[in-house]
This record gives sequence, C-alpha cells and structure tokens, in this order.
Amino acid sequence: MNGRELQKCAAMRARELPASTLEFPFGPDVDVYKVRGKVFMIHTVVDDEPLVVIKASPSDGLALRDAHADITPGYHMDKRHWISLHPGGSLSPDMVEELVTESYRLVVAGLPSAQRPVEPHAFGRGQR
Repeated sequence: MNGRELQKCAAMRARELPASTLEFPFGPDVDVYKVRGKVFMIHTVVDDEPLVVIKASPSDGLALRDAHADITPGYHMDKRHWISLHPGGSLSPDMVEELVTESYRLVVAGLPSAQRPVEPHAFGRGQR
C-alpha cells in the first residue's frame, strides 16, 4: 500500500468504530481519531511520508516492530505504547484494520465503564 492507501484504509476502519470522532487539534494537516475524547489514531506526514500512528500494548508493539520493517515506534508519542505504520511493504489492509481496531480497544479499556461504547475485550474479535 502506498501512503494514501494506508491512511485511507485506517480511516475507513476508524469511522466504523462506535463513538469514533475525527478532530484536528494540531491543525488541518493532522487527523486525530478519538473515542470519548481519548486519542486512538493519528494520521500525519513526516518527511513527505504519510504515517498512521496507533496505540499498541508494549509487548505487541515490540513484536510487531521486530516482525515488520514498516512498523516503528510511534512518531512523537510514547514509544512503548504507540507504533507508526509506514507505507510500501508488508502491511495488508486486513492487518491495518485489525491494528486500528486493537488500538481502539486499548483506549476503550482505559475509559470508565460507564463511558465505554463497547465491551473492549469482546468487541471486534472474529467479526470481520
């Protein structure tokens, strides 16, 4: 996938997620996807390369970075809890969609239970 396809694929999945919103707190060139006010995905461009930055558990993030050259520590985010997806290599649309969904689940799990739009441990597993 090229950079536009990567961001489009991730954005399409993000828009499907319950209570997902798109905001622009860093200006019109940075798309920030949130659930109940908490960030779960950022689209930005670094050195003319479109990136998708998403949340990941520390162990998953490390494993993903080891297995895929197109996954690096999260740009401008906590490197233990965020990863960046880069265009051009081994990332399939299905994988991007699952990574976006997992980022969403991680953020929802951190919300007070009364604010959760879904049950994070069950949402999206085996549905696609």
